[in-house]
This record gives sequence, C-alpha cells and structure tokens, in this order.
Amino acid sequence: MFYREAGQYKSDYASDQAIFPIRQDRIGVLLIFLFALLVIPFIATNYLLNSILVPFLVFSIAAIGLNILTGYCGQVSLGTGGFMACGAFFTFKLTTWMPEVNILLIFLMAGFGTALVGIAFGIPSLRIKGFYLAIATLAAQFFLIWMFTQNPWWTNYNPAGVITAPPRALFGNFYITGIEATPVNKYLFLLCFTAALALVAKNLVRSALGRAWMAIRDMDIAAEIIGIRPMAAKLSAFAVSSFFIGISGAAWAFMYTASVEALAFEVTRSFQVLFMIIIGGLGSILGSFLGAAFIVLLPIALSNLPAMVGLRLPVDLIAHLEFMIFGALIVFFLIVEPNGLARLWQIGKEKLRRWPFPY
Repeated sequence: MFYREAGQYKSDYASDQAIFPIRQDRIGVLLIFLFALLVIPFIATNYLLNSILVPFLVFSIAAIGLNILTGYCGQVSLGTGGFMACGAFFTFKLTTWMPEVNILLIFLMAGFGTALVGIAFGIPSLRIKGFYLAIATLAAQFFLIWMFTQNPWWTNYNPAGVITAPPRALFGNFYITGIEATPVNKYLFLLCFTAALALVAKNLVRSALGRAWMAIRDMDIAAEIIGIRPMAAKLSAFAVSSFFIGISGAAWAFMYTASVEALAFEVTRSFQVLFMIIIGGLGSILGSFLGAAFIVLLPIALSNLPAMVGLRLPVDLIAHLEFMIFGALIVFFLIVEPNGLARLWQIGKEKLRRWPFPY
C-alpha cells in the first residue's frame, strides 16, 4: 500500500519527533502548499479569492489562536471577537501614526498589543475556570466592543465611525491593503503568513510550554504538584492566543472587508470561531483549518444547493437553517466524536495504513 511507513527508519530523536514523521505526509503537505501557492492564483476567480479563500485563511488564524487557549490549555474563552477588534483598531492606529513602517511589522505589533490585552483579561483565569471564566471573557468581549464604539479616538474622530483601511504595500508595488490591493496579492500574503503562523503554533504546542498548557488542561492541581506554574502557563496561553487572534482581526479588517468597524466583531464572531474549533477538533492545528473551511463553506452551500435542486428558499429561512445545522453538528460531535473532524481524518489515515487488515 502506498501510504505506509514500512522501511522508513529513524536514527535520531529529531527525525523521530518530526511534525510529519511519515514521508508521504511531508510530500502531501508540500504538494498541497505548492498547489495553493503556484496554481490557485492563476485559476481562481476573484469571487473564489475574495469570498472564500481570504476569509478561510483569516478564520484559520483566529481558530488556531482560540485552539491554543481552549483546546490545548483548557481555558474557555468567549472574547475572541473583542480580541479581533483589538488587532483591527491597533493596526489602524499604528498605520496612521507610522505610515512609513512596513505593514507586516504593523500586523506583528498589533498582535503583540493584543497579547498584552489578553494577559490583562486572562488574570481572572488564575482564580476561576470553566463556566465562570467563560462569563469573564464574555464581559471582556462586551467591554472591548463598547470601548471601540464609544471612544471616537480609535477612529480618528471619523463622524461615521467606520474607517477605510489605508493602502499599504508589503514591498514595492505589492499592495495587500487598500483599493490598490488585488485579490491575488491578498491571497498570496495570507497564505504564506498563515502557513508560517501555523508552523509556529505547531512547534509551540510540541515544546515544553505547550506540554505545560496541556498539563494544566488535563489536571491543573497535578500539574502544579509536578512543578508547572499555573500563572505562567495560563497567562502565556492567553498571550499567544490573543497574538494570533489580534493578527486575524487585523487581516479581517484590512484585507477582507477593507474597513475597520467594531460591529464586525460582536459576540456572534466569538461564537463563530468557537464553533470552528469544536467542529474541527479541540487541541488540533489541523482541526482549526478544517473547522474554518467548514464554517466558511456551509453558508455558501446552503445558499446554492437549494437552487441547484430546484428549491427556492427564502433568505431568512436559509440563515435560520445555518444556525440550526451549526447547533446540530456541535451536539453531534460532542456526543459521537468530541475531537471533531481532525480525529475523523486521523482515523481514516490509520485505517488506510492498516488496509486490508482489520482495524
């Protein structure tokens, strides 16, 4: 069988502990990335790039960030939308203050600023957890949106309260924000940026810090007994998670919607990202991508499938069906497969490796 590791021997710990220890996995991931990088920009339409691929990549970054906090560290958060708003407004203020600074550095600076906000709102996790922590982060969500909405300083005193993302180039004439940015430019930048962030996240969760997060998630008292400091582990998880989510908020405002407004990051956005990691798989970087793809594609499928089979459904009914399907799928995965789509993919690979022998 093609997909088997027979004959692939490891002679050192580094190769044995690689992210993709099986050669076929390494080749497959590389081929997928090269196809996305070299083929899709030439065959994809502007609709596919702007309405599907760009939001998918933005949501993937946000889902990775929330998965680090909730999936790997076990700290439930409902403030994802507020942290995304921090990244968007921090990026806007930094671009207006320092227009000469490269937009990539602006994104990273906004991410670090959001990390500080995440640490501040992560302090309650040192004393509370579970449902009570979720309520605390939900309060952070409402407070941050209120701050950005009621304080005109964040919008440079724009009377409309909605500001257009200024054009910024990554290098030369390669614009990735503003009216001069093409869909291909935005897609290529987000693809490479998302791949780099996913690689960083994967290595983080495999490091000593990531193991500390998982120990806190599994049993915080036992983790403290063996020498893991809960304060450092929890606050670092909030910081890293908020860093990723802040960057996703900046990309959402500057590269997807091309406008910065607080109403785009209300509590429904927080639940949307939470659904992604539940359906995709808690504690899985791959699950973050699968969940983001599912959430992005489901509304499009619900809008187009009825017309393809000859049904004419009202728009409001389609919107309600979307929420109903989300809820049903969350209940289904929590009962049947709590680890989500990522676990189903893993089971499929394991069966393929053992075929034709019984599992």
